[in-house]
Amino acid sequence: MQVSQCVFPDGQIPHFPPHLRTGTGQLILFFGSTALLSDSAYFLPLRKAFPDAIIAGCSTAGEIHGTTVSDDTVVVTIIDFEHTHLHFSKVEIHEAAHSFAAGQSLIEALPVTDLQHVLIFSDGLKVNGTELVRGLKADLPSHVEVTGGLSADGANFQKTLVCANDIPAEGQIVAVGLYGQRLKIGYGSVGGWDTFGPDRKITRSKGNVLYDLDGKPALELYKNYLGEHAAGLPSTALLFPLSLRNAWQQGNESNGNGGVVRTILAVDEAEQSMTFAGDMPEGAYARLMKANFERLIDGASGAASISRSTMEDRPAELALLISCVGRKLVLKQRIEEEVEAVGEMLGAETLLTGFYSYGEISPHMSGGPCELHNQTMTITTLLEI
Repeated sequence: MQVSQCVFPDGQIPHFPPHLRTGTGQLILFFGSTALLSDSAYFLPLRKAFPDAIIAGCSTAGEIHGTTVSDDTVVVTIIDFEHTHLHFSKVEIHEAAHSFAAGQSLIEALPVTDLQHVLIFSDGLKVNGTELVRGLKADLPSHVEVTGGLSADGANFQKTLVCANDIPAEGQIVAVGLYGQRLKIGYGSVGGWDTFGPDRKITRSKGNVLYDLDGKPALELYKNYLGEHAAGLPSTALLFPLSLRNAWQQGNESNGNGGVVRTILAVDEAEQSMTFAGDMPEGAYARLMKANFERLIDGASGAASISRSTMEDRPAELALLISCVGRKLVLKQRIEEEVEAVGEMLGAETLLTGFYSYGEISPHMSGGPCELHNQTMTITTLLEI
């Protein structure tokens, strides 16, 4: 596998020197701010330089390149495999209710023979990530896993874009299938948030829309906890996600294994409801969470450690990092510390790329169920042997 990377700041139209075009550019990961990806001037030179490549990616809340986190840049990662071949599929999605069917359609369009892994980049505002994952996994062979994330738009929650081998657009989901027995894939997903306050039972919800907790309007209760931060909803909700547990998990304090974390995408004052990136099932228990700086950074390092465990003691050649916009808002000027922690764990031989998202898709570790996460650092490592 050969991997190279270019970073283009706002106003710099992409140019690809000859030494970056020695290979075919089988797969190109394409991440950038919504404003820049909306401008076709950033995509078209990429397509011209690599006419046969599969180009996939999305808008972000921050771009990761090496151990640097930047805003308002375009990051292009060019990947040439030696023993791996690829297929891609894409669907349009305009309503969260169609998320399961969208996931199924993406997988149905991919050949199954020799499929080793699926990378996913999804619209971040029009999808129920939980149902998308269920649809993706419904017909996949048990040994094939899915990792990826939901596109973002900074902390604006207005428009997210996905690049599905064409000019990035809203309402799209792209899947890239990786094929070949010599490809090793690792993955890990860890949070690092602390829970506080009581567990509250979800007494009324529909899909990813939460109406009532303990029989009371959910938004009203949430605002009471947020206090002065409530005026900035929904963006301030990124600082206070909810830990979601089934009844049998109630009281388990480990967000690494005791449930999943959910972040708010939108609020409805009239309905006193909150819309989340994934399901909020009735009968489950929700608990407020807050940041712990050191645990967030330790969580990033932990995810890297888990992701390298299947690499047979060899360094990965590429690592795709997808972290949550909420972590970025909490860590602020310390944000690069979590990426540096990943770099230290994986080693200098591993090229890092990725983005800050509205949701992360991965099992916690090998053998675990694939789920939609929020507020985690999720890492996918790749190595050809």
